Amino acid sequence: MTVCAKFTPKALISAPRRSSVKPNADGTLGLFTVQSWSFEKHSKSAEIRVRDFKTGQTKVLLDDKTCSDATWLGENNFVVCLKPGAENGTTDLVLADAENLEPQVIANFEGSFENLKVTRLDSNTIALAVTGFATPSGKAYNPEKHARPISTGRVYTSLYVRHWDSYVGINKQAIWYTTLKWQEGQHMVVGPLKNALAGHSIALESPVPPFGGNGDFDISKNGIVFVARDPKLIPAAYTKSDLYYIPLKTFEESQAPSPQLVKTGNLKGYSDSPVFSPDAKSVAFMRMQNMQYESDKPRLLLWPDITDLTNVQEFYETSDGEGRWDRRPESITWSRDGKALYVTAEEDGRTKLFKLPSSPRSARDLPTPIVHDGTVQSVSVLPNNKLLISSNSLVDSSIWSILDPAKPDSISIISSSFKGGKSFGISQSQVDEIWYEGSDKQKIHAWLIRPSNFDPKKKYPLAYLIHGGPQGAWTESWSVRWNPLIYAEQGYVVVTPNPTGSTGYGMALQNGIKENWGGRPYVDLVKGFEYIESHLPYVDTSRAVALGASYGGYMINWIQGHDLGRKFKALVTHDGVFCTLNQYASEELFFPIHDFGGTLWENREGYEKWDPSKHTGNWSTPHMIIHNELDYRLPIGEGLAPFNVLQTRGVDSKFLTFPDENHWVLKPENSLVWHTEVLSWINKYSGITAERKAEKKASGPVSTVTLREGLIRSPQDADQVEDGHGGGEEEGYVRGGPAVRVP
Repeated sequence: MTVCAKFTPKALISAPRRSSVKPNADGTLGLFTVQSWSFEKHSKSAEIRVRDFKTGQTKVLLDDKTCSDATWLGENNFVVCLKPGAENGTTDLVLADAENLEPQVIANFEGSFENLKVTRLDSNTIALAVTGFATPSGKAYNPEKHARPISTGRVYTSLYVRHWDSYVGINKQAIWYTTLKWQEGQHMVVGPLKNALAGHSIALESPVPPFGGNGDFDISKNGIVFVARDPKLIPAAYTKSDLYYIPLKTFEESQAPSPQLVKTGNLKGYSDSPVFSPDAKSVAFMRMQNMQYESDKPRLLLWPDITDLTNVQEFYETSDGEGRWDRRPESITWSRDGKALYVTAEEDGRTKLFKLPSSPRSARDLPTPIVHDGTVQSVSVLPNNKLLISSNSLVDSSIWSILDPAKPDSISIISSSFKGGKSFGISQSQVDEIWYEGSDKQKIHAWLIRPSNFDPKKKYPLAYLIHGGPQGAWTESWSVRWNPLIYAEQGYVVVTPNPTGSTGYGMALQNGIKENWGGRPYVDLVKGFEYIESHLPYVDTSRAVALGASYGGYMINWIQGHDLGRKFKALVTHDGVFCTLNQYASEELFFPIHDFGGTLWENREGYEKWDPSKHTGNWSTPHMIIHNELDYRLPIGEGLAPFNVLQTRGVDSKFLTFPDENHWVLKPENSLVWHTEVLSWINKYSGITAERKAEKKASGPVSTVTLREGLIRSPQDADQVEDGHGGGEEEGYVRGGPAVRVP
């Protein structure tokens, strides 16, 4: 067989990553960023670019990998962004003109800041907000000006001790505000930053760590709305975060007014995504009901009058608290006239865009999607009321489209990073989907991806990919970390099932995993395997491999100890769970408290029931374990323990670890090693490696297709880029070589 070498891990990781696009005030220009990694130079490059929507031409506004948060500044085509200052530990505010002005630094702030937002207050004044760490005294934190302690000891008397991939310190995230004023129409004066969360009787932190960003707050001419955890509760045991409002009249107040709590009745879980209405008098946001269920259904809410803290209205509310709309909204965009909301939500393996009235009292009919395919990432409303949509798919990392919401069938693609996959020799024709009957006769959905050189008369080994979460899903979306097309182009038919616990198929299926980790989901996976055996004649299940990360890694460990494990030639566990009794070594304890039906001391049997380590006596399938040292969600012992079991049982096994990675592998050079090791492992046991050797011996060198450097490297080709979903690259570590091998 000819290897489909065009879409390789190296090509995937090094391909430019394009952000969502932001239109200017008149909708003629789009602002976006492009990042890429060079394996030749072992370095990252990044540019801020502007696209002319009429001509399709793009130009580089800033060629500086340290610049971030590029934002339009109003009616004129001015752009502001942030970059590290010349003095370590400070941040510059940079002003540029999308048409002719050379970029210039207009302010320098003490501390490191991000998540820049602006809004116009009057013809000469613009309000600005950023986020950054504050010291316990409320001042901006500059690590360069704080003496390092002589001892490395840390003492804690409350949780968290560590969160995600770092130990928690005394400095907390805060929202900072100021103004930008035009003087004589030419010179811009920037005021000093003020900490909106300092000087109050209640200590609040926003954005909410570890993943909170610009979706945790919004600004308008009337002030700031933001979400913050309830400081009275143990953060590791409860998800409760509330919506607060700080009224500001000028954004020059030396002391911000005290945050006002917005009351939401029986909804006491996560709050998220507050967005001011166009007239700044209302706020739409989301909140969950359960304060110990991180994946509870977010309820869509309207706070119709920011002067009344008690009047919050829920869309599609029902008396039983479940709500009529059985979907999980993710983001909110207001229409220009404030009469409609555009909301994204997962449905059947896609992140669709829905339109609904902006008042719950007018929203009688359930929302219907106006964008059906792919994964919608962001939405902007243009002056003509059409929508500028940024999305992606399984074969393209970044797609920009224009849609008239009055004519949902009128969507028009204006830019595609990879030309619908053609840049890599992949296409949508490789992608299919199947539905089969699951554990409780419910319908289970799975994506099916074939090699680009697929021949239905031949048979291909199966790559069975199991998603994490467990409340998550395989969707029609691009990924740099787990991209099904990478496995398909190795010569596999890839199946990505969404069993019990998966999101986007209704809360009944999602909630069915509670206290049932190795039960219904496992049966769904068995039935999926059986469906493949009986319905897909071109799949050779005798050469199957299975891979999973996080909960998917748990399930691989569970499968290894049960009958399904004997169906696979090889297994791969990435940062999975080995022993459910170790869940209290994690940081977010509300997760096992919910999923296992109580605390460890209240329901030990519930934890033991679904413990993979109970079944290690059955482990016999070759098994690769990957676990990273900065993974505090699932500490590294969860990877070392199963490898110890495999080795002492004499089972073929391999262990891969990265000391500088967390639950994910984000650094490009590490990611290349990850892909190389994983593919070599599964190809060995599935027989693909032997096939290649035999073909090479019989017919000479393997035919490959080389990805032309200019196709994905040329700065002039603004479409050959990839969205920045899997970033986080850092410099200063050893690069370029293979993994260190210890015999």
